[in-house]
Amino acid sequence: MQEVIAKDAESPLCISVEHVNRFFGKKQVLFDIRLGVPYSQILGLLGPSGSGKTTLVKVIAGIDTATSGNVWLLGEKMPKLLLMNKIGYMAQSDALYGELTAEENLRFFASMYNLRGAKQKQRIAEVMSLVNLSEHLKKQVKQYSGGMKRRLSLAISLLHEPQVLILDEPTVGIDPVLRKSIWNELYKLRDNGTTIIITTHVMDEVEKCDYLGMIHDGKLIASGTPNEIKNATSSNTIEEAFLYYGGASK
Repeated sequence: MQEVIAKDAESPLCISVEHVNRFFGKKQVLFDIRLGVPYSQILGLLGPSGSGKTTLVKVIAGIDTATSGNVWLLGEKMPKLLLMNKIGYMAQSDALYGELTAEENLRFFASMYNLRGAKQKQRIAEVMSLVNLSEHLKKQVKQYSGGMKRRLSLAISLLHEPQVLILDEPTVGIDPVLRKSIWNELYKLRDNGTTIIITTHVMDEVEKCDYLGMIHDGKLIASGTPNEIKNATSSNTIEEAFLYYGGASK
């Protein structure tokens, strides 16, 4: 299993990664990554810290550029500035303005996506309700806890109802009850046509994804549906399957 593929040969791909390599100086961090993500699906990228997950999603989002290889998103070759309004990206590090209130942060980012007036107000209310922060809308972000900042970052990534949503470790520091509600919303987004990539190291979360890519030392070591990966390794859990592939890759 070398690449995530569409459900059938006729299914179009929302995201296609073709033989992507990434070097930082002489150090190679991505090795010949090949994967495809169908429209309206959730792809989970599983791997330990330093495995290359964040670099890969940055290349897909157009924030970084591959040293070699190509990335296609929504039928366009990346990076492409005109596609940025169609992508929601939540980084591991929260890009928030601490001196501003949550509402002011949301308004700032909404204006970048040309959301104004009644529509802006509506979307701010909707995304803050989703992440259970409505009561903290007027609070300065520097007064937020780490988990609250993660939730606000998620809200910002959803503001403009992107066609492609890329979330880098979105549920770190979020309690299990809220995590469940966030996943319920991700399913709704998927069912309404959003294609989602989520990086995680939480094993129970990868089971929730339609497809899964396992990354180890910058290489895509396995891919497929969670059941396909478990069946291929005669594993009862994704964790067992990852250990099987991780060991085999050394």
